[in-house]
Amino acid sequence: MDFTDVSLTALRVFRTVAEQGTFTAAAALLGYTQSAVSRQMASIERAAGAELLERRRDGVRLTAAGRLVLRRATVVLDEIDAAARELSGLPEEGGTVRLGWVATAGTTLVPQALAALRRGDPGVHVVSREGGTPALVRALRAGSIDLALLSSAPPFRAPDAESPALVVQTLTERPLCLAVPANHPLARGAYVDAADLRGQRWIAGSASGADRLMGVRPGLDERPEIVHTARDWLAKLHLVAAGCGLTTVSPAMAAAAPPGVRVLPVRGGPQELRRLLLARLPGCPSEPLVRLAAALRSAALGTGAVPEP
Repeated sequence: MDFTDVSLTALRVFRTVAEQGTFTAAAALLGYTQSAVSRQMASIERAAGAELLERRRDGVRLTAAGRLVLRRATVVLDEIDAAARELSGLPEEGGTVRLGWVATAGTTLVPQALAALRRGDPGVHVVSREGGTPALVRALRAGSIDLALLSSAPPFRAPDAESPALVVQTLTERPLCLAVPANHPLARGAYVDAADLRGQRWIAGSASGADRLMGVRPGLDERPEIVHTARDWLAKLHLVAAGCGLTTVSPAMAAAAPPGVRVLPVRGGPQELRRLLLARLPGCPSEPLVRLAAALRSAALGTGAVPEP
């Protein structure tokens, strides 16, 4: 085992693959070709003298050796990043919290919390990034973020099956709403009846993958007609405003809806709840993390959220 020739690039690639769960997703995020990611992974596995990733049909998973190397790689990369921050005049690591958040949290809750934190506790420096829940959970495990806002749908299982379990708190639990063009017949009332959703056209997530049907009302008794796909929620809402179809949204998205869109509750059929979770690794949290978490909880209460008992 000889890590003397392992580059920082290889370490970053390894951490990104571990977070994203596939070579393809890691390559897209880093702007590399998949073959370049494979070469970097091969170099670090040669240095380790062991397989760090278990290759599976649905992606990759860290081996025991991979978890050990990732912990050490994260320390190295964090030290390099801390040095870069100091050289650029940013606050030292002790006052920095790395936050990950799902897209729906970024519309109102995250900006409100960060604004309140700047006013009341300007010594806390937050760096953040958006991501999907699975990637953010892996980032928490990898140690590349400290705190994450995750989404959860019924039956509300734990974010992952790894040990030790993540420390999780529910910030909001609200029914899924529907974004409808303002001139659509369904927009005339104060709510949409689930029975009226048959035969509608939908704007969903990406064309493949776990979020393929994100945007389609769950529980439909027919195969949905998906006419447009978009990962970006604002793009979806503008497509709704243009009369291109319907999409499901969190109630928190109502404030971000452009003119020409009504965000309405759905009645009838099974209630579709969504939770926003605040998650971190177990252990004693740093003081900046505690302050950021408090700001996020306060912002959640301010948006009409129901805190966990």
